[in-house]
This record gives sequence, structure tokens and C-alpha cells, in this order.
Amino acid sequence: MKRTKIAFIGDGGWGTTLAILLSRKDVDVCIWSAFPEYASYLNKHRENKKFLPGFKIPQKISITSDLNEACSGSDTIVLAVPSQYLRGVLRRMKDCSLPAGADYLSVVKGIEGGSLKRMSEVIAEELGRIRIAVLSGPTIAREVAFGIPTTAVIASSGKEVREGLQALFMSESFRIYGNDDVIGVELGGSLKNVIAIACGISDGLGFGSNTKAALLSRGLAEMARLGKAMSAKARTFSGISGLGDLVTTCISRDSRNRSVGEQIGMGRGLDEIRRKMGLMIAEGVPTAESAHGLSLRYKVDMPICGEVYRVLYKDKSPVKAVKDLMTRQMKKE
Repeated sequence: MKRTKIAFIGDGGWGTTLAILLSRKDVDVCIWSAFPEYASYLNKHRENKKFLPGFKIPQKISITSDLNEACSGSDTIVLAVPSQYLRGVLRRMKDCSLPAGADYLSVVKGIEGGSLKRMSEVIAEELGRIRIAVLSGPTIAREVAFGIPTTAVIASSGKEVREGLQALFMSESFRIYGNDDVIGVELGGSLKNVIAIACGISDGLGFGSNTKAALLSRGLAEMARLGKAMSAKARTFSGISGLGDLVTTCISRDSRNRSVGEQIGMGRGLDEIRRKMGLMIAEGVPTAESAHGLSLRYKVDMPICGEVYRVLYKDKSPVKAVKDLMTRQMKKE
């Protein structure tokens, strides 16, 4: 498919970063913001101060708060809104002039609360039979915007969609791999945020590399167990969208999820942390509740995710959570 217009639905740091990358190619790029005032600000100042400060948005990128204007005539629509708002935006999109045959790419990491659906499932449920793919991987937005070498995965059950989007996003600094395991790629990108909160709690409590290594390795085992129960492929979790994304999110100082965990480990409350973060969203917080729900639904043992859930939502002491993890019944690795 020859691509001429790419619409980014969402003005967050990740969507803005990808829009800037694609603007360097011979395509028209449009960013949609949900807030007219902020769309006007972005048009005037050409810098996303809230979500990606320090990077200029090229003049060739159009910015609008009119959802129909953004979607109309686009052959690729990139969905880049937080997971808890995705369904609402999709329902608004159904009233727009959506182009027939467009490719839809989700770059959203999360699991919907209540329904426990993956983002591609939410999209298909709202928009029907469409060409859909997901992008995930160890992609700290600022590093990608700086042009630091980065890899990611685009997953789709359709080879044509997958390879077309893979070619579109590839660059000298952004290498994209293809995968047909949509379930595994989406679960890896979502569940790693919960493990990152656990690693942040470890940092906040002053623990060291031994503890973090244990959380990373056992956290990966939990992710893979749930993935297997949900029909994902085991090898996906040892790849870029599994282990790769997990490591980056758990060790990076720029990781919002790790930072939230660190502050909790230092004794701060979740409500206080959220107030200070403002519009910045740590997807691992709602995902912890969803992961707990999935573990119960599929009868999968996920002790680390379970303890993160109890710390966040049941006021459990992080110190008590660590003790309970360490003193569980003996078992094989």
C-alpha cells in the first residue's frame, strides 16, 4: 500500500515521537489532540511541553482537535491514547468519515479495566472488521526522539498489514521486527508495566541488584504463564516485546511505572503520586488490577503481580508484600 496520510490519534509523548519520525518521510502526518486549547498551543509553539518537552514539531505536521479532519483521507490511523480512554475515542471515531481499507495501528499498552480485553480486541469490538496491527517494544519516547538506536515489534495476523507498517516505520535509528503473535506482543507490553512498579518499589525500599534480578526473571515467568493460558506463543516473551521491554521499563530512570513504584517504596501514597504526575499516566497502575483479574479468570499463579495489586489497591505494606513473596511455599523454578 502506498501511504500518503498518517493520522495520530492522541497527542501524548509516544504518539508525538512517532509522528516526528514519520514526518521525515514523504507522507502527510496529522496529530489529533482531544483538547482544542492544547491543539492551538501545539500549532503555535510547535513543542509538546506537557509530554515531550525539548523537541520541535516540524511545521509540515498538521495538528487538529477535529477528529473527523484527522481521520478523513488517512490510509494509516495510529491509535495513541491511554488505554482507559481508548474505547471512548473509538466511539467518537465511528461518527467520522473513516476511510475504507485503512490500516489501524495500536501503540497503546494496557488491558481494559472491567472487560479485561486487550487493546486490539477493544478496537475490533468498536470498529468492526478492519486491518489492525499493534506496535510494542522497549521504546522510551525521549530516546527514540533523540535518534538513539531502538528496536520494536509490529504484530498482526495479516502479513500484508504487518510488512507494510514495518516498512513505513523502519529507519536508521528505529528497527522494526514483524510478529504474528498479537496476543503475546500486547500482553508483554502491558504486563511489564506491573513488574516495573514492583522493581520501583524495590528501589524505593533500598534493595539492590539481586532483588531486581529476581523480580525481572520471576516476573517474566508470570507473564509467560499467563500468555500460554491465553494462547500466546512462549517465544514471544523472550523477545523484544517481552524481555526487551521488561528490562528497559524496569531499569530506566525515565520509566514512569518504575518511578511510581519507587515513590511507593519510599512511603508516598498513590493518590499523592497521581496528583504530582498530573496528565502523565503510568499504565501499570490500572493494568495491575486487570492483571489480577486475568490471573483469576485463567487460574494462573502470578504472585508478583498479585502483590503489586494489593499494595496499590488494598493498602498493603510494601515491606509485608516482599516478606510474603519471599516466604511462600518452596517450589521448583
